[in-house]
Amino acid sequence: MTSTAIPSSSAVVGAYEHPTRKAIGISLGQIHAESVAGALADAGLGIDDIDGFCCATGDSPGSILNLADYLGLRNLRWIDGTDTGGSSYLLHVGHAVQAIESGQASVVLISMAGRPKAAALEAGTVASGLAPRVLHPEQPDAGFEGLYGATTVTAYAMCAARHMHDFGTTSEQLAWVKVAASEHAQWNEHAVLRTPVTVRDVVSSPMIADPLHRLDCCLVTDGGGALILAREDIARRLNRPVVKVRGHGAAVSVQGGSGVDLTSTAAVHSGKAAFGMAGVEPGDMRYASIYDSFTITVVMQLEDLGFCEKGAGGRFVADGNLISGVGQLPWNTDGGGLCNNHPGNRGGMTKLLEAVRQARCEAHPKVQVADPSLVLAHGTGMLLGVRHVSGTVVLERV
Repeated sequence: MTSTAIPSSSAVVGAYEHPTRKAIGISLGQIHAESVAGALADAGLGIDDIDGFCCATGDSPGSILNLADYLGLRNLRWIDGTDTGGSSYLLHVGHAVQAIESGQASVVLISMAGRPKAAALEAGTVASGLAPRVLHPEQPDAGFEGLYGATTVTAYAMCAARHMHDFGTTSEQLAWVKVAASEHAQWNEHAVLRTPVTVRDVVSSPMIADPLHRLDCCLVTDGGGALILAREDIARRLNRPVVKVRGHGAAVSVQGGSGVDLTSTAAVHSGKAAFGMAGVEPGDMRYASIYDSFTITVVMQLEDLGFCEKGAGGRFVADGNLISGVGQLPWNTDGGGLCNNHPGNRGGMTKLLEAVRQARCEAHPKVQVADPSLVLAHGTGMLLGVRHVSGTVVLERV
């Protein structure tokens, strides 16, 4: 489908991914500051050009105002501390666009940082998704869910098991998601896991929570990144490719009185909103960054975003269909959260950063797609199958 771009007044002008994956001796504030400095240098802007700021409250050392002060953001007139876990940064993009279009801000900074790996090492513990989720005693669900000691990986394992039961999805099909990630990560000098793996490697790795194997699970890393959005007229004055925000959408999924749906995600609605705003369809996307906390996460979101029919995600990802230069849909060409980086257990920022690289034709030559005119970034926050928030962004190189 070919469509005419809708009028837009905002574009991504700066992007930077922090290179650290284990932040021993590096503070959370320092990761933010270095990421912001990198994004400003990329854009050719100064700190005083920033008049809008987004940071998820969970990423901030202290309040968002403490961080703004630390970063030297003296000219702020708009601020957003929305925190929906890993999808926060996709929502921040939408909120920044709205602020720019309404005249509340002209240049908006989005910053992310996390150091769970270093913090765990410093405390002599293990950073992983295996520990029981600790719920505040006043949370409404604490007395009902907290009793069972659910972990992140067991929640996603239930989604995977149900998907297999309902649609015949296999462990071998899920493994192809990891294979694709590893094929891409080998070209990323900062990726944690750079050795390509096979389907056999994945299904032979230790079982963590049936049916998810160790290689079905994402990394735990430190790190961060920053994005800068600006009015289109400002973007066109800068010596950088213009990457416009063509569409954005967000959606929330909750249980609704224990009405648990383990195989559906809020991407059904956030994707529809983003594609509708952009006037495009999933098949128009030349590249997709899609949240990969686990291999099943990718399969479910591909279905719900409309890249394939519900239940067909396992077959869609099989046989290298996500590998750049090989498959139909080049995906997570930096190696994603499965092989490259999952900073702070919140992978939405890195999804945006690689989508921007692809749109600018700045990805590694071995994985760069030929025509990155339209690219997608999508993230989910909290837990699939329980309650979560999805954010979708469509970017266009103009």
